[in-house]
Amino acid sequence: MNLHLDAYKTALAQFNRAARYLDFSDDLLEYMRYPRREFTVNFPVRRDDGSMEMFTGYRVHHNTALGPSKGGIRYSTAVTLDEVRALAMWMTWKSALVNIPYGGAKGGVVVDPRTLSLGELERLTRRYASELIPLISPHSDIPAPDMGTNAQVMAWFMDTYSMTVGYSVPAIVTGKPKTIGGSEGRTEATGRGVVVTMTSCLHHHGETAPDRIDVAIQGFGNVGSNAAIYAHECGYRVVAVSDIDGGIYNPGGLDIPAVVAFAKERGSVIDFPRAENITNEELLAIPCDVLIPAAMEGQLHGDNAHKVKARYVVEGANGPTTPEGDDILNDRGIIVVPDILANAGGVIVSYFEWVQDMQAFFWDKSAVLERLEGILTAAYEQVQHNAEEHNIDLRTAAQVTAIKRVGEAIMTRGFYP
Repeated sequence: MNLHLDAYKTALAQFNRAARYLDFSDDLLEYMRYPRREFTVNFPVRRDDGSMEMFTGYRVHHNTALGPSKGGIRYSTAVTLDEVRALAMWMTWKSALVNIPYGGAKGGVVVDPRTLSLGELERLTRRYASELIPLISPHSDIPAPDMGTNAQVMAWFMDTYSMTVGYSVPAIVTGKPKTIGGSEGRTEATGRGVVVTMTSCLHHHGETAPDRIDVAIQGFGNVGSNAAIYAHECGYRVVAVSDIDGGIYNPGGLDIPAVVAFAKERGSVIDFPRAENITNEELLAIPCDVLIPAAMEGQLHGDNAHKVKARYVVEGANGPTTPEGDDILNDRGIIVVPDILANAGGVIVSYFEWVQDMQAFFWDKSAVLERLEGILTAAYEQVQHNAEEHNIDLRTAAQVTAIKRVGEAIMTRGFYP
């Protein structure tokens, strides 16, 4: 199964399911299926040994009816144009769902950043950023970090753009270091938001005792690790986590601060002393109350969704469940809190960062996190209400809510010319 080709098919299938509940014309629905623009760049990077190597990168803008496009940049050998199309579309719905004035975008370079030295990574980032100059600006398209990129990469991105235009432009990217205009709370925003949304869902179903809830998290990057940290702080029992190399399991609960320190030192959670090593596939079938897939797309599908033992799936990653997987989970009565709701914390705090940069006025961390929680809680309640009103699952309800907002904006603006 080509998970990355399937990501775009998944995005379109989800859209088509939601479209049945919307009173929009076929023409408008067809318009929203397509990305507005797609940009492919091929560029050279000088390696440390003096040789030159060619790399391919992408940037896709899906829709800009609600505002400038917004979306992360990932560095991965798995990056494809189809994957970037899907992620851009999901960003459109995610931004609309939480009512922030952005459209959806995504970008990426086909590269394993772990094979690059720090100097090579900087040169690749600066050249890729310079190739995107015709597309990006604080008023048209604002990149952010994603898989394989981080705050330092965003700093190089911001500096490259600023050197090109001749003055400092902090608002060109979000997810920057705080020293150059980054926001308090941005690093942990996505993972923290996953737990906020999980808590809203659990409370809605009468489950208010965190110490009775076992959580398993696939993925221990920025999203998964911060979700684990915040879940642990909230009193939830995190029984399993995993990274690209595999996972660890302790039915009595993991000491998450110790796991974080161990992974930072060793480069992986594997062989953590007070846990059993497991595979990523085994983690998805761990006995638990909540499963948080926070790694790659396409992890829960027709071949393994029947093995899930969790009662709730809260999607930290983008597109971790295929439509076939969704059908199986729904038929089994497992509640799925969809990605465009559960992992929207990152784009919400990115929006806060952009607003702060544009105004040159910065908020403290408590204000950022309080506003983040308020927006996510309200979004969950709206999605839950729509799900009950239409008797549909949470994913379809979230898509209906988001697509309706984008469609109404398009109709209000009209078609140019």
